[in-house]
Amino acid sequence: MSHYDYEYYKPTKPVETDKGIKARSKRGEFVKHWWAERWIKALERLVDAGRLRRGRSYARSGQVLSIDEAKAGIGGGIQAKVQGSRATPYKITIKLHPLTDAQWAAVIDALAERAIFTAQLLAGEMPQEIEEAFAAAGVSLFPETRADLETLCTCPDPSNPCKHVAATHYILGEQFDEDPFLLFRLRGRSQEQIIAALRARRSASEPTQLAEAGVAYVTDEPTTPLEASVPLETALDNFWTMGQPLAQFTTHIKPPVTPRPVLQRLGQPAFLDENLEQLLGPAYDAMMDAAIKAAFNENEE
Repeated sequence: MSHYDYEYYKPTKPVETDKGIKARSKRGEFVKHWWAERWIKALERLVDAGRLRRGRSYARSGQVLSIDEAKAGIGGGIQAKVQGSRATPYKITIKLHPLTDAQWAAVIDALAERAIFTAQLLAGEMPQEIEEAFAAAGVSLFPETRADLETLCTCPDPSNPCKHVAATHYILGEQFDEDPFLLFRLRGRSQEQIIAALRARRSASEPTQLAEAGVAYVTDEPTTPLEASVPLETALDNFWTMGQPLAQFTTHIKPPVTPRPVLQRLGQPAFLDENLEQLLGPAYDAMMDAAIKAAFNENEE
C-alpha cells in the first residue's frame, strides 16, 4: 500500500511476513469499522462461497505479496500480487469507477450541510451517515452493483472475481480500517481535496450554520453607541455598581433550527452502545427550558 503521512490522518503500515502481507484477522470478522465491513459485504455479494472461503485462507496465510495504489494516481485503483499454485505470482487489479467533477461537487455540497461531517472527516473518521450525503448526490461511496467495481486477475480461472481477487479484497478491507480516506481516493478525491472543498463551502455558509447551531451572530439592526471607556484606576470606588440602565437592552431568544445542535455536532461516540441523543437529549432540553425561563424571569412570583 502506498502510505502517505497526512496532516489529519496517518495510516499504519500493514502487517508483513517473509511471504507477504498477512491478515491481522485469524478467525471470524476481518475488519473492525463499519466502513470496512461495508467494503467486505460488497465483495461477498459478488463472489460465490467457495471462492470467498479460499480467498480468506489466502489472505490469512500471507499469499497476498503486495498491494499498492496504482501509479496512475488518485482514482487509479489498486494493484496487487498474489501467490497462487504457480511459481509466478498473479497480478490483480481492483478499481472503483471515479466520480465525475459534477458528482463530487454535489457530494461536497451535501457533506457541507452538516457540521459533524466536517469535524469527523478532519479527525480522520468516517461519519456513520456519510452514505446519506452520497445518496443525496445520486451516487454511492461503496460499490453497489457489479458495474461499480472492476476486477482483473492474470490467473486462468474464468470466474471473475476469483479467489486471488477475493484475497486482495479482504486485505484491502483491513487497509480501509486503518485509512478510511483510501475509499475517497479510489473514487477520485484525496483527503486534502475533500477537506479544502468542505472548508470553502463551510466558510461561505458560516452565518447560516451559526444560526442553526443557536450561536449569537451580528445583525444589521441599529445599535446605540458604546459607553466611553475610562481608566480602571478612576473607577475603583464604583466598580461593582450598575452603570447605565439596561432598560433598552434587547435580547433575541429562539430555538435553533436544528434540534439539540451540540449533540448533532458531536455525533455518536464509538465507546457508547446507547444512542447519545436519546440518552442526553432530555437533559439538554431541560437545560434549554430552564435557561429561557431564567432569561425572562418566568420563575419569579
